[in-house]
Amino acid sequence: MLRQKIACCAPRLLPRYAPTRYLALFLAVWLSVFLFTRGLLWLTHLDEAQVGALAVARLFLFGALYDLAFLVYAALPLALYLLLCPRDWWQARWHRRILTALFALLVFLMLFVATAEWLFWDEFGVRFNFIAVDYLVYSKEVVDNIVESYPLYRLLAVLAILAVAITLALRPVLAASFAAPPGPENLPRRAALKTLFGLCALAVINALLIGQDFPLSAGGNVYQRELASNGPFQFFAAFRNNELDYAQFYATLPDQQASALLRAEVAEPNARFLSDAPFDIRRRIDNPGPEQRRNVILVTVESLSARYLGSFGDTRELTPKLDQLRQESLFFNNFYATGTRTDRGLEAVTLSIPPTPGRSIVKRIGRESGYASLGQQLAARGYDSAFIYGGRGYFDNMNAFFSGNGYRIVDQSSVPDAEMHFTNAWGMADEDLYRQALKQADADAASKRPFFFHLMTTSNHRPFTYPDGRINIPSGQGRAGAVKYTDYAIGEFLAQAREKPWFANTVFVFLADHTAGSAGLEDLPVTNYHIPLFIYAPGFIAAREVDTLTSQIDLAPTLLGLLGISYESTFFGRNLLLDNAQPGRAVIGNYQHLGLFDGHDLAILSPRSNLRLRRDALRASEEQTTTLSDPLIARAIAYYQGASYAFRMGLISWRECSFVGNRCSGLF
Repeated sequence: MLRQKIACCAPRLLPRYAPTRYLALFLAVWLSVFLFTRGLLWLTHLDEAQVGALAVARLFLFGALYDLAFLVYAALPLALYLLLCPRDWWQARWHRRILTALFALLVFLMLFVATAEWLFWDEFGVRFNFIAVDYLVYSKEVVDNIVESYPLYRLLAVLAILAVAITLALRPVLAASFAAPPGPENLPRRAALKTLFGLCALAVINALLIGQDFPLSAGGNVYQRELASNGPFQFFAAFRNNELDYAQFYATLPDQQASALLRAEVAEPNARFLSDAPFDIRRRIDNPGPEQRRNVILVTVESLSARYLGSFGDTRELTPKLDQLRQESLFFNNFYATGTRTDRGLEAVTLSIPPTPGRSIVKRIGRESGYASLGQQLAARGYDSAFIYGGRGYFDNMNAFFSGNGYRIVDQSSVPDAEMHFTNAWGMADEDLYRQALKQADADAASKRPFFFHLMTTSNHRPFTYPDGRINIPSGQGRAGAVKYTDYAIGEFLAQAREKPWFANTVFVFLADHTAGSAGLEDLPVTNYHIPLFIYAPGFIAAREVDTLTSQIDLAPTLLGLLGISYESTFFGRNLLLDNAQPGRAVIGNYQHLGLFDGHDLAILSPRSNLRLRRDALRASEEQTTTLSDPLIARAIAYYQGASYAFRMGLISWRECSFVGNRCSGLF
């Protein structure tokens, strides 16, 4: 009976001619899927969205605009074919069967995209963005991760069954479309020209609207804006936003003013600037005392949020080894990541530079090498600088970046299978990575060469799998187990290192690349950037806690200061352990929004010269628009305008200098 009613009513609900009927049905189904996805995400995140009745209406209104914006482009290829399809093809049975199969395939694709959006939101708390673009590039790791994390094949089978069921349910409507007249002989040409002209006009208007990010005018918190967005739209827009020219999209100050502010930010009592050029912060750093030729093992731990440490109040007791290490280390309890991705953490630790908008420097292929990195500084002093990664270093362009900036590479592809006891989608287990570090350290110690190893772990990442029998949480059960395994592996690593003859002369540094989650009600939720930093060297560095607000960009100058190394610096960070150091601050950002946190307030710079200030940022979420005259805004602009200029003009490049006193005598 229902099928008869659909068959009866369908002709009155669809356009007159068959090709446009088919296209309209395709668009209607896709819009329905978009509406269902948005509604489901909204219903399952009511607390985070915090929306009233008016906000809900606005959310779905702007959401519909986003959906239509995407469908204008998605419909162009199909519309072109349908409107130019010959009449005899349209009336042929084989052609109708192909179009029916195509419809089922498109429905499957719609359902697949909706499911992928759900899973992506579950992981990152947002719609598709530049992370999804990057994941598509590194498909092997991502596909392996999905297969290990979810019942992928069963999920695909369910989606295929649903697609066929929906197609069968809509068969009367499809039949009504095929039964409609294809139109007079001259219709295809005339309709094609008119329709294509209309779609192209909409595409141009769309591009202008996209340039203004029109749905963002809906206001509200981040969850509301993300719910109003459209996943496929966001995915393709991410290609456009992977690199943003700071001067074109963000507020700027006159070069001389911004440069003077930046110099004031990076000035230290033991620093002397070597140039008067705008934004050239290259300076001679004279650290007191004799240079300490200590080995350094620096470990960036995947997604280790500060809140996971039991000593920060977590009652799950997941990190007993790290909690004990906190008591034995120089521990920074007010330390912040610069970004939300591994490549941002590596960029900040290695180059000591704020996050420039768009891609990190690590991933700017063809422009990722030749910089004055921490590894270059130590390699120039005879250190064996190496980047040791638990995964495959082509991911996120890591190998190209590190090999181009003073490091040799040890990654999963260079480790014999016999030395890897457990692997998953992202690479070898942390304990296998640490074994490689011990092996490399033994070799350098035997040759009496100091070493600097920068390790990057992988185990604290979905699918959260690790060797069995190590901890009391089964592998693959979630983040808690991965954190506890991370803690276990670090404890075992240090226990084994203590047995080595080189241990007493080695500085161990442990920090996170970023936190486990960056989503929140605000564009830049400050608490979601809080990570731990341990500097452990018993007998050399006294254990104590540092309350000073500190950023990942401060690690390199602080470490070189602890080692008593004098050097030529292009770093934007400072040694915050100096007795007369300036008050701390933290630079935080994502691929679009850039912030400067002074411990109380947060300045936020956004595209289209949007300036905002969040007072009491650790507790309050309300923001106010502000102007260039605000001192914190001006300081933030100085950092980011200066970093973008320095990157573009090559002011952070490496040069080897022979120093005579405090003067660089040139290349040698």
